Amino acid sequence: MNAARTEIDTTAEGVVSPVWRSHYTLLMLTFVYAMSLIDRQIMGVLIEPVKAEFQVSDTAMGLLSGLAFALAYSTMAVPLGRIADRGNRRNMVAWCCAAWSLMTGVCGLAGSYWQLAAARVGVAVGEAGGSAPAMSMIADHYPPKQRSRAMSVFMLGPHFGTLVGLGLGAWIAHQYGWRAAFLWMALPGLLAALLLRWGGVEPLRGRYDTAAEAKTASDLAGESIAAVLRSAIASPSFVRITIAGLLMGFAGYGIGIWSTAFLVRSHGLTLQDAGMMVGLVNGVASICGALFSGWLCDRLAQRDARWQLGVPVLGLVLALPAGLAYFAYPAGASWQIGALSVPHAMGPGVLFSFFAVWWPAPSYAALTVIVSSHRRTTVLAMYNLGLILVGGGLGPLTVGMLSDALTPSLGVEALRWSLVWMMSALVLAAVAYASAMGCYAKAAAPAGS
Repeated sequence: MNAARTEIDTTAEGVVSPVWRSHYTLLMLTFVYAMSLIDRQIMGVLIEPVKAEFQVSDTAMGLLSGLAFALAYSTMAVPLGRIADRGNRRNMVAWCCAAWSLMTGVCGLAGSYWQLAAARVGVAVGEAGGSAPAMSMIADHYPPKQRSRAMSVFMLGPHFGTLVGLGLGAWIAHQYGWRAAFLWMALPGLLAALLLRWGGVEPLRGRYDTAAEAKTASDLAGESIAAVLRSAIASPSFVRITIAGLLMGFAGYGIGIWSTAFLVRSHGLTLQDAGMMVGLVNGVASICGALFSGWLCDRLAQRDARWQLGVPVLGLVLALPAGLAYFAYPAGASWQIGALSVPHAMGPGVLFSFFAVWWPAPSYAALTVIVSSHRRTTVLAMYNLGLILVGGGLGPLTVGMLSDALTPSLGVEALRWSLVWMMSALVLAAVAYASAMGCYAKAAAPAGS
């Protein structure tokens, strides 16, 4: 921590508050983010029972878990981001969390495929107002040189969400049915909303801006969404970071939604065991990888700003062979741990989970450095919109379509090779990140530390 920040902090209302409130707010935002991923990713563990009950194809399930959600999210993300840039971000995140949690409970009451799809749209609308305002708040709670670490803590949310959503969600679905999983997973989200609303701190907007940046931000506070979009597109570093993020979102959402089904189909695990392995084993590895990447990025970027994006490149280079080994590893060989049979494929799977998460925290931290504080939530919402639309929308759908197309020739192994094909996105993302390193360093130079 900076010496000036060890004892006091400032809220949006100019009220002095203990710095521990910043840390508490960060933890609450992480809790909320975890709830959003639980409510979003729980479809991954429920694909098989939902598909069996409603008698639909893999393509239909990919549409339900991906594109339908993404289209609804994309409709609301940027308008809500612009509202958050002009209002209280803490309140928006809290009430949106309450809304999507309620809609998750409604998913458990669906009586048909289309009713479930409508409820998932409701979840998406609520989540559209969550993560971008949260990251904008974090950028105003922590200075640039600490921001990757702060973002890496925030990025634990998806991994905790995966751990709980897939692990506990699989157990609930196995014991009580898929409807009960939706109903129970709605409750912690409501708690998170209350804890953030009445305990979190809305920070002073742009508190780490230089005088020149603050004046520019003030002049631009009333600009239109179209003007913000034009400015973002004009930035080479933003465009290249976004392209890399879209590719990683495409691969990440596609792999995340279908990983449980892959272990069930290709390795013969039960739904409960597969959910536990993806949630607990890969989830813990992802948590460790996210924390390590934030720490590593902050250390290396202080020496050379290009490492802000060099860390994601390094992570992807290491993740690629591990991912190929994980999905291509033949079935049959396993370790026996008590009553649990763990496929040898989980070995490279753990490495893949550790290295594949080195991109989100450095990427978001980079964007907060090069984007003006009064545009920040809107630009982050645009970035998230792309991740959800291309990643969350097309990733799961593409895997489902590939699986259906390959089934006549490959049978039950069609899903395995569809996931192997998704590894190609990691190569392209690494190239995009590498191409952004130089222009990012130039854009970040005036921001200081």
